[in-house]
Amino acid sequence: MSALRTFTSATKAVRHTAFRFAPATAVGASRAYSSKTQTLKERLAELIPQKKEEVKAFKAEYGSKVLGEVTVDQAYGGMRGIKGLIWEGSVLDAEEGIRFRGLTIPDCQKVLPAAEGGQEPLPESLFWLLVTGEVPTQEQVKSLSAEWAARSDIPEFVEEIIDRCPKTLHPMSQFSLAVNALQHESLFAKEYAKGLNKANYWDPTFEDTMDLIAKLPKVAARIYRNVYKDGKLPEIESDKDYSYNFSKLLGYESNSDFVELMRLYLTIHSDHEGGNVSAHTTHLVGSALSDPYLSFAAGLNGLAGPLHGLANQEVLRWTLKLKDNIGVDASEEEIKKYLWDTLNGGQVVPGYGHAVLRKTDPRYTAQREFALKHLPDDPLFGLVSKLYHIIPGVLTEHGKTKNPWPNVDAHSGVLLQYYGFTEQDYYTVLFGVSRALGVTSQLIWDRALGMPLERPKSYSTAHLKKMFAKN
Repeated sequence: MSALRTFTSATKAVRHTAFRFAPATAVGASRAYSSKTQTLKERLAELIPQKKEEVKAFKAEYGSKVLGEVTVDQAYGGMRGIKGLIWEGSVLDAEEGIRFRGLTIPDCQKVLPAAEGGQEPLPESLFWLLVTGEVPTQEQVKSLSAEWAARSDIPEFVEEIIDRCPKTLHPMSQFSLAVNALQHESLFAKEYAKGLNKANYWDPTFEDTMDLIAKLPKVAARIYRNVYKDGKLPEIESDKDYSYNFSKLLGYESNSDFVELMRLYLTIHSDHEGGNVSAHTTHLVGSALSDPYLSFAAGLNGLAGPLHGLANQEVLRWTLKLKDNIGVDASEEEIKKYLWDTLNGGQVVPGYGHAVLRKTDPRYTAQREFALKHLPDDPLFGLVSKLYHIIPGVLTEHGKTKNPWPNVDAHSGVLLQYYGFTEQDYYTVLFGVSRALGVTSQLIWDRALGMPLERPKSYSTAHLKKMFAKN
């Protein structure tokens, strides 16, 4: 049978089971299959053989096709724009923004199950979508919430490690430390040591991922309570969703709007294709067959960098500094002068620009719409709205920014501040809890598809000079 016929047969089989990995419309993806009793793992076990055949056939037909060229500037410029990764969960378009398994953020807000009485999608429903390419039923999401609650306990020795950290140790350092310690529980590491068939790597990777995601709220909240509060944590509720329980552990469950914000926050920060630092690092370390705990801890260390996840706290600090200097009711001219003073002083305006996007980040838009609905009269939100209308013009005139539009970090801190969540050093931990959903769902597929050790080729400047001197 020819490769093309094999690919066609695989495609028909996929259609027959109503399995969609290809981009789908919000309407078309609203219910990918009818079963209401299957667990996520059972459904995944059905999908893996189909996906493996799809990839095998596609590689046989198109494996020699060229994705793009690499320039010297790209090699020196952090590999920016080089096409060289497979990432199943999401794709980022420079103009359109992120799509999760083909669905935009507004699509997800329409079709993904929400909590009873809520409107924002549940992170559980997005995780199901990222893993399967399908929109789950309300029953399946409720079952996943219960399973995560049941897996949420963390070992006593990990609690002791967190408790012994000095309050002056950055919350992200504590977070990474605790996740590394959780590796003691890794089923993948234990099964691999016994001898595990490659075809089954995905199974303990899935179990580790489920355990890791389930335990993150208790780990993250223990850090928060130790550093900023009295160190005491309440019990989670087995019949509540992931975001509610995380909010309760943090001490904010009584405010239903904050819980809704947490559902939105955890959903939209979860995944942003595979090239960003936290995603790529997790994938890279995982390619060495490091288990999900070790891989995600490495990704957290990348997320903690000022040019990545740490940016959200830096944006808020910059905004508050602006407010303190010129006031929350500053005029457009005063704001412009402050911006030009910042730029002429050799500093950047944080929260604006993106490595890929060339339009306003849809994640920023989702948060702005939340603010317009829940806190339209908040003075700090009013200032951020002014900045949204002023900064792009100033950056365009400045001429050194390819994308003058706001990114996700330009808004999240303001929302958290409004609800009294003012501990800026902790904001990146929230980002980390969310990012686990995207990077670990890809780890499952990395192992299911047998993705190899990542090993790109590097050159020295001297070698490049010799290469081009010949031409």
